[in-house]
Amino acid sequence: MHSTFTWIDWSVILIMLVAMVGISWRSSKQNKTSKDYYLGGSSLHSGMVGLSLFATLVSTLSYLSYTGEMVKYGPVFLTGVLAFPVAGWLAGKFIIPRIMRFKVTSAYEILEVQLGKGSRLLATVFFISLRFLWMSTIVFATVQVALMPILGLSEAWTPVLCDGIILFTVFFTTIGGLRAVVATDALQSVIMFLGALITIGVIYFGLGDSISTLKDPALYSGWIDWIWAPKRGVRMTVCNIFIMNLCWQICTAGSDQMAIQRYLSVKDAQAAKRSYNISLLSSGIIKVLLAIVGLMVMAHFTVHPELLPSGQNIHSAADILFPTFIRIGLPAGITGLIASALMAAAISSLSSGLNSVSSVIVEDILKRLPSFKGREFSLRTNKWISVLLGLTVLVSSFLVSYVQGNLLDVTIKVVNLFVAPLFILFFMAMFSPVASDRGAIIGGLAALAAEVGVSFFGLFGFVQTWNLFVALAVGIPVGMAASYIDNRFVK
Repeated sequence: MHSTFTWIDWSVILIMLVAMVGISWRSSKQNKTSKDYYLGGSSLHSGMVGLSLFATLVSTLSYLSYTGEMVKYGPVFLTGVLAFPVAGWLAGKFIIPRIMRFKVTSAYEILEVQLGKGSRLLATVFFISLRFLWMSTIVFATVQVALMPILGLSEAWTPVLCDGIILFTVFFTTIGGLRAVVATDALQSVIMFLGALITIGVIYFGLGDSISTLKDPALYSGWIDWIWAPKRGVRMTVCNIFIMNLCWQICTAGSDQMAIQRYLSVKDAQAAKRSYNISLLSSGIIKVLLAIVGLMVMAHFTVHPELLPSGQNIHSAADILFPTFIRIGLPAGITGLIASALMAAAISSLSSGLNSVSSVIVEDILKRLPSFKGREFSLRTNKWISVLLGLTVLVSSFLVSYVQGNLLDVTIKVVNLFVAPLFILFFMAMFSPVASDRGAIIGGLAALAAEVGVSFFGLFGFVQTWNLFVALAVGIPVGMAASYIDNRFVK
């Protein structure tokens, strides 16, 4: 064991970065058009795309927040995996086949065809806002919660690390496009699984006879009680978590450009459904593994309390316990491998976000301007858009630290803010028989107001884990009613 980041660890990170650049450079040789850059020529393998979707959505945020949640509150959050089979059936039966009927580059072209220009514009604003918040939070979490404890650096290094991650991501993304993103996502998935399994193994065998600590009830004294019924004022119950996960999965599968972009990168609807199910299966497995990691690091620091960060206990240091163990509890080289996994997770998710947002800006904003209408943008222009987006993320990432709560709370409040409002527009377009452009817009805005109210002000006594459900419960009937009135009395 060691307590510093060694040259061996730095070498592992360097090898990972060089490998990513090599994959991106090789992928760039196949990019001839914007469709190649954004959709991989619609010829990518469904298994690779499924792993890519998993690796993109299970970013550094998930890798760290799941272990922190396990340490601080216990395994109730794991019951969210029960929603995955339901989400897989619903998305495969009703959502993906409908989306795959449209031959588009941007998902939001569907909204203009089905509803009108207003809904498409609002969806574009929602998606760009969603992914900017998501990317900014990833940068913050990767640097502040993961890399700083692992590398043992002072706060003064925060801007340097943020700059480095963003600049490398922009360089990586602009070279290879979606092909490079999918290939490196698959590699990152393997590293993520290996990192969790190695950590579990090292702690298990390192504890020796002290493994009996896992049987001590005092270890779990800080965990919340299991409550099965839905309760609007309780952060975590089994039903609450099931509903939150089901809502998130369905909303993301049915409206997020990053997900839809991957459906459109394979040959048909069956391949798209297969990719989505692979993503769900991988997400479920990693969630369980990271919960076990959380349990194991609790046992490790209970046996070795002198290794805890100064002035903190196991529960107060929940979010940084895993990164701290990575630095002080793993052999040289393995520390670098897991640090590489966290860094690669951030880079891959950021690159997916930049690629998706760039495609939306080109297809849904620039090509609609009179001076650019009908114009085909060059690969060079598309890449410069990604560069500007990366710099914007860099600036906004420093604002995330002002949001209160542990890492999972920050994710629920900030990252999920536009998830349900965006889906309202697609729900109206694909499933409502009375939908109108104005009605869908009103429904989407009502959902956003409800989600903000729940997440930041406890609207109607609901805690933040209810924000997606409340947004859907408000947005859908408001959108339907507004559409009916619009069709009956206005048009």
